Amino acid sequence: MSTRWIIAALLVVGLGLIFVPLVSTRLATRDQPSGADRAEPMPAPSGAAEACDASGAAAPLDFMLSDMTGQQVDLKQYAGKPVLLNFWATWCGPCKFEIPELVALQDKYRADGFTVLGVSIDDPADALKAFAAEYKMNYPVLMADQSIQDAYGPLFAIPVTFFIKADGTVCRKHFGPVSGDQADATVRALF
Repeated sequence: MSTRWIIAALLVVGLGLIFVPLVSTRLATRDQPSGADRAEPMPAPSGAAEACDASGAAAPLDFMLSDMTGQQVDLKQYAGKPVLLNFWATWCGPCKFEIPELVALQDKYRADGFTVLGVSIDDPADALKAFAAEYKMNYPVLMADQSIQDAYGPLFAIPVTFFIKADGTVCRKHFGPVSGDQADATVRALF
């Protein structure tokens, strides 16, 4: 088999891993009724257990990561607070799609102690600075190292988002871009 066919096959598989979560999210919501008859994608946070997965595994936060300015950030400082931990990259189309949703969540819940942490999996600091300015990212943008990817991975595709409750457990792991209503309901369950 020629090298050209191997590269083409790998490219098709890679594109599939990126776009399958996006397409499946769109298809799942396509036929839902609109208006008052539409069911909530996730239950309102009357009980955190309803919006969160039952497993409740502990979220590892014992990492020091560099932010895009080169400052070291200790993730332990977020222990005891609700956190949305988002793995992404500047070249990722679905990641770009979800950033305005993450900015809105940070604005809405910042006063309640909630923080979005954007963890770029492979971008250099200079690219992150320009990208964060362009997308008006109002939350910490960190650079991943292999240890955090191993702890939360394997990360076969991005974006991947972890909703972490104030008690330090993972409420939900979401593959693909987050949507406003669904993410908002899950964030409310973190408190």
